[in-house]
Amino acid sequence: MKNRKLLFLIPVVLILIIFSGFSIWAYTPLGPMPEARAALISDDQVQIQPQDDWWIFTPVGDQVSRGLIIYPGGRVDWRSYAPLARAIAQRGNLVALVPMPFNLAVFSPQKGLEIIQANPQIAYWAIGGHSLGGAMAANFVFQNSGLVQGLVLWASYPAENNSLSNVPVKVISIYGSEDGLATVDVVEASRALLPPDTHWVQIAGGNHAQFGWYGDQPGDGEALISREDQQLIVVEETARFLEKISFHGVDK
Repeated sequence: MKNRKLLFLIPVVLILIIFSGFSIWAYTPLGPMPEARAALISDDQVQIQPQDDWWIFTPVGDQVSRGLIIYPGGRVDWRSYAPLARAIAQRGNLVALVPMPFNLAVFSPQKGLEIIQANPQIAYWAIGGHSLGGAMAANFVFQNSGLVQGLVLWASYPAENNSLSNVPVKVISIYGSEDGLATVDVVEASRALLPPDTHWVQIAGGNHAQFGWYGDQPGDGEALISREDQQLIVVEETARFLEKISFHGVDK
């Protein structure tokens, strides 16, 4: 009887060890840098506050009709994208920055539904994210065709079983020439999975980690431009894209 109990306990203990190891790995994410923490403080331009279990960035004094939902990269602290969220909000958009279970968007790819339902004042929505976050944003669009007008991919691409080539959504794909993780070849190989009018923006000298504020990332290429310069391009291109999705099919 004791031997049977021991045999039963061994797999349970192994599962607990594996889960504990995974939890430690997942909850020790990259970032945020001091600049990211500072970007979470409201001022006279952007109001920042929690709404349920995500964070909302709203431009002060503006009547906002456009919204962007941001999913963070895999095992990256969501706060690492606060500077991007803040800068995009300053350009007249509501931005929702979404913490994820285990810091992995794969565990909650449909979170955008709750955000859209909680903000009925927004007429035009885009969803996007960095790396794994972008892939899960693409999954959201695949699962909810017609619910959002735009998809924003930062160093990211859809899974092969989430083809959006015939889905009625505007897409922008922004990626870095020096990215060692979502490489130029890998990103551009996803063209067949995206609508023909997808807007492609390659950042000369940009890498993977500089889409956020979390320092360097193992396996990444070395950036040839500063984080500030790369962020500026990401913000400007994303904000311009958001303006255009509110005009019902205006060409990018």
